[in-house]
Amino acid sequence: MAALNSPPPNIIRRIATRFPALLTFIGLLIVWEAACRYFKVPTFLLPAPSGIVMGAMEIPLNLWLQHAWSTIRVALMGYVAAILVSIPMAVALSSSKALSRAIYPLIVIVHSTPIVAVAPIIVVTLGTSDLPRVVITFLITFFPIVVTTTTGLLATPEELIELSRSLRADRSREFFHIRLPYALPYLFSALKISTTLSVVGAVVAEFVAAEHGLGYFIQFSTSFFKIPQGFAALVVLVAMSLGFFQLIGLIQRVAAPWSLPKSER
Repeated sequence: MAALNSPPPNIIRRIATRFPALLTFIGLLIVWEAACRYFKVPTFLLPAPSGIVMGAMEIPLNLWLQHAWSTIRVALMGYVAAILVSIPMAVALSSSKALSRAIYPLIVIVHSTPIVAVAPIIVVTLGTSDLPRVVITFLITFFPIVVTTTTGLLATPEELIELSRSLRADRSREFFHIRLPYALPYLFSALKISTTLSVVGAVVAEFVAAEHGLGYFIQFSTSFFKIPQGFAALVVLVAMSLGFFQLIGLIQRVAAPWSLPKSER
C-alpha cells in the first residue's frame, strides 16, 4: 500500500528538475528550523523561521504597508532618476572619446567613494526629507547602468556603422536602428542589477536618517533586540528586490524578447 500511495519517481524527478531553487530553499528552511530547535539557539541570536513568522504577525498590517511603501517610494524615485541620467550619459560617453576620457574617471571616483561614509554628509547638506534618500539611492544605482549601457553601445560591429554612414544615415538613425538594438541586452542586464541596488540604497539611506521605511524598522527592531521582526523586515526587502527584478524581466520579455538569451525566450 505504501508503494501505491507514494508518488511515481518520474514526477519527483520532474519537480526536482523544474523547481531546483525552490526545493533547495525549502530544504534550507527545514534545516534552519531543525537546527534552532535542536540546539536551542536563543531567539535574540538567531530566530527560527517559525519565530520570524510569529514576529511578523505581531506587527499590524497597516504598519508593514507604511514602512514598505516608504522604502518602495524612495527606491523607485532613485531608480528612475538613475535611468534618466545614466542612459543619456552613456550615449554621450559612447559618442565622444574626449568626453569619455574627461567624465568616466569622475564616475569611477564617485562610485568608489563609500556611500555609507558620504550618506551622513548628504543628509546634513540636503536635510531630512526624501531628497537625500533619493540622492543616496541614485548614487548607488546609476553606475551599473552607465557602464553597462556604454559597453553595449560600443559593442556594435564597426562594419554596420560604416555601412550606415556609407548610406548617409544620420546619427539618430545610427543610434536607434543599429547601436540601441545591440545595446538592449546590456541595458536590461544593467536595469536588473540596478533594481536590487535601488532597494539597497533606500535601506542605507533609511539607516542614516528616516522615521519610516523597512531600513528604519530593522534598525529600530534590532536596537530593542526584537530580532525576529528584524528578520521579517529583511524577508520583505528580499521579496521586494525579487519583485523589481522579475518586473524588469517581464518588461524585457514583452518589449524586446529577441534581446533575451535563447534559453530564456
